[in-house]
Amino acid sequence: MISSLGKNAEREKVIAFSRAYAPFFLGVFGPKGAELKDAAALSGKTVGVTRGAVEDMVLSELAPKEAQIKRYEDNNTTLSAYLSGQVQYLATGNLVVAAISRQNAQKAPVPSFMLKDSPCFIGLKKNEPALKEKVDALIEQGVKDGTLNALSQQWLKAPLPAGFGA
Repeated sequence: MISSLGKNAEREKVIAFSRAYAPFFLGVFGPKGAELKDAAALSGKTVGVTRGAVEDMVLSELAPKEAQIKRYEDNNTTLSAYLSGQVQYLATGNLVVAAISRQNAQKAPVPSFMLKDSPCFIGLKKNEPALKEKVDALIEQGVKDGTLNALSQQWLKAPLPAGFGA
């Protein structure tokens, strides 16, 4: 069993997956009150991203030529660039933003738009339907009774997305 794993067709050939239990996404984040609805709105704006990361590749495909993408060598440098005002926006994962919120709530960026949705799943051995059924039932119970939403708010600083786990 693997407790947190991104699901894709290649992996599904080898292992089984539970239903999604936690939201994870890559996005563009910025200051409260910023009005960016999509990548086109980045025209004339600066956005920091970690060089070679998945968010760099996705952002590079979507951003208009008029957007200034500043690439940094590691996550810490990228975060520092945003927090110090060197860039207006930050392309990263929601878990990184949740960590910023815990450490410096006043400077924590808020979501502007999503680059890639990749919720967390539990990876299981194939051909163990009873185990998968039990894990899925526990996740469903956590969604219905609000436990997973409470954990999402506590650790990810955001509620579960509407329709999550449906």
